[in-house]
Amino acid sequence: MAAQLVALSFDAHDPQALARFWAGVLGWEMADDPDGGFTLLPNDDTGFRLRFLPSQEKKRGQNQMHFDLTSKTLEQQQETVARALELGARRLDIGQGPDAAHVVLGDPEGNEFDVIEPGNNFLAECGFIGALASDGTQEVGYFWSRALEWPLVWDQDEETAIRSPHGGPKITWGGPPVAEKLGKNRLHFDLAPPAGGDQQAEVERLIGLGATRLDVPLGQAGQIVMADPDGNEFCVFTPR
Repeated sequence: MAAQLVALSFDAHDPQALARFWAGVLGWEMADDPDGGFTLLPNDDTGFRLRFLPSQEKKRGQNQMHFDLTSKTLEQQQETVARALELGARRLDIGQGPDAAHVVLGDPEGNEFDVIEPGNNFLAECGFIGALASDGTQEVGYFWSRALEWPLVWDQDEETAIRSPHGGPKITWGGPPVAEKLGKNRLHFDLAPPAGGDQQAEVERLIGLGATRLDVPLGQAGQIVMADPDGNEFCVFTPR
């Protein structure tokens, strides 16, 4: 059995405030995190938590990964945008142009996210978090498909996407050109070995798939820090 994706972690200057923002946007329950931050617990089929952990590193450039939030109607899209703005988001111009049907926003710490227009066929069967849209190569899409044992649901023109067999959001990679990595990513995956599994054995399996082990601590206990084939950091935790 493969590792489990247990959380998507955000570096945050104010973890509590950022967690409150996303709790308000998503309608998820907020709880303390054992590693000194705050956690949001999903109430849908997302399948993983959101963690907000203290960090003083400055944001440099666009994040490698962002949420695509879905809308069933134009009114729902407008309501999501209005709610996010009221909670502290702001509109962003990242070159999408005035005719773009989706709305690009930044959360209170500048993390980008999109509110997608209704009628998007690619995300039609997904929930409110339709996708984690990522900047990355075809190779890294293949890596994460094997690492999590999630099937590819898109593989065309060097663009890839995977999705859990249990549903939830898709994880997508847009293919080349891939933006230059500017330091440590502000968002990273947290993995755990399968039930009854061994952390070190899982690390060795991931290395065999193309990951590398990093000697750069991210600040939480019981973790091994790794990087995927594109250099994106992720953590493998001991079972809790």
